[in-house]
Formats: sequence, C-alpha cells, structure tokens
Amino acid sequence: MIVRDMRPEDFPDLRANYYECYDERDAGLPIGIVLFRERPSEEAETAWFEGVRRSFDAGNLVSVVAESDGHVVGTCSVSRVGPNPDSEVGHVGGLGILVRRDHRGKGVGSALLEGALERCRGKFEVVQLAVFIDNEGAQRLYRRFGFQEIGVYPRAIKRGDRYIDERLMVRVL
Repeated sequence: MIVRDMRPEDFPDLRANYYECYDERDAGLPIGIVLFRERPSEEAETAWFEGVRRSFDAGNLVSVVAESDGHVVGTCSVSRVGPNPDSEVGHVGGLGILVRRDHRGKGVGSALLEGALERCRGKFEVVQLAVFIDNEGAQRLYRRFGFQEIGVYPRAIKRGDRYIDERLMVRVL
C-alpha cells in the first residue's frame, strides 16, 4: 500500500468507495461517516469532485489516498475551515477520513492520517474533527496521533429515527 496525494484519475475509485458506505448503512452495518438520506447521483458526485479539485488546487485542501493493487482503498482530507488563509479561521482545517470496509483494521487509517498531517504542516495550525461517539476504533486512532477531546455534540446525526452524538476532537500542529 502506498499513500500519495489524490489525483483526478482517482475519482472512479473514490466514488465507488463512497457508494459502498450507502450499501453498508442500508444493510444496517455501522458506518462512521455522515451520509445523505439518498445516494447522490453520479452527476452530483462529479460536481462534488470538481469542487474538491478546485479546493486542492487553491491550497485550501490536503487530500491523500491509500492505494493498494492499483485501486484507492481509503482517503483522508483536511479542508480549510475559512474561505481562505487570510480569514480569521483560515489556519484551521477540518479532517475527514474514509477507509473501505475490507481494508479497515489493517493500518490504512494510520497511514492516511500520518500522510495527511505531514502535508498539513505549514498550511494549517489546528486540525479539528468530529467522530461518531460509538466509533471507539477511530477515537483510539485519533488519540494516538495527538488529538484531544474538546466536547460532545449531542444528537449531531439523525440516521433514520436514531440520533448519534459526535465527539469533537482537535490537534494543534
């Protein structure tokens, strides 16, 4: 497995990995990312990816992927919270990570987080994240990388008729 910067040709794998999260949710499996109620169309995903690429090119996003056997199996991105570096919150990045189910628990998340945080130095001073309160594995990972809990956002997610709290965590670089 290699960790590298995201490239435009990664989009088909990124979309497939994201769509798998909907299959997991619909099967009643625990999935620790926020999803839309309905799976977005391919057109909507293409537009989203173009926005990601513009943010990356503008220097407002760090995005790395884990590649195994020629396919992307995970991604970790840190997006600037403010509109640009000159904003009063331009020094803060919000972290998101996704690892394909069949690659979880194999060190992919650690490799992605390490690669993303390395690339954040000089671009962000603070990295923040929100993690589902019941996702203990992810919380252990974040703590190993120096993230500290700063609070809990109650009922942050409404999945069907169930609410999920989120743990808020931060790391000063």
